[in-house]
Amino acid sequence: MTAGRVLLWRHGRTAANASGRLQGQIDIPLDAVGRWQARTAAATILARYEPTVIVSSDLSRAQATAEYLARGAGLPLSVDPQVRERSFGEWEGLTGEQIDQRWPDEFAVWRAGGDPVGVGAESRADVAARLGAAVRAHAAALGQADTLVVVSHGAAIALAVGELLGQDPAWRGVIGLQNAHWADLSPSHGPVAPDWRLHGFNLGPTDASRDWDAGPDAPAEAESQTRNPD
Repeated sequence: MTAGRVLLWRHGRTAANASGRLQGQIDIPLDAVGRWQARTAAATILARYEPTVIVSSDLSRAQATAEYLARGAGLPLSVDPQVRERSFGEWEGLTGEQIDQRWPDEFAVWRAGGDPVGVGAESRADVAARLGAAVRAHAAALGQADTLVVVSHGAAIALAVGELLGQDPAWRGVIGLQNAHWADLSPSHGPVAPDWRLHGFNLGPTDASRDWDAGPDAPAEAESQTRNPD
């Protein structure tokens, strides 16, 4: 058996996201905007899909995001460390500018899609293999009527999508997944390659606000503040 649909959902915003810091496997909670994003996106997922199984990374920002969906769907939440974010070693907690100042050559390699050497970062191939195996294992226990939601992280999801589509780990065809947005995949049928099909990437509640990363729009001025001509 294989799940009929798999959603790979990124967690909501954190303070590190807002300040442009590389999080990796540092356990950073959602900020206020991130909680709003997770709550809003969970409602959209429930309106568009029928989740039957929810699996989360063991990092708290992913679990907190997943809990909004689990409560709304009335489903238990499973935690799997295998779908946590890529480790960035010594770079975790730093901004791009700070990394570039201390490791300019390694940073250039990373920006080009390669694997920096000597900083303790997990390789793209290792992350892709780890996430791909975990998603397949969870999906294999389900049937065609099931929708699996895996709550993970930006870099991890992009690498997982590439792996499921049969791409080399260096492939960068899908990047830039926003907070609390998701990828939508389903298994292929018959002897065709790749084993999975991508139906959408960076999907989310597009009408939730004018600026998703700024949180909900401020309410319009109340009519009661308008002068009464009488």
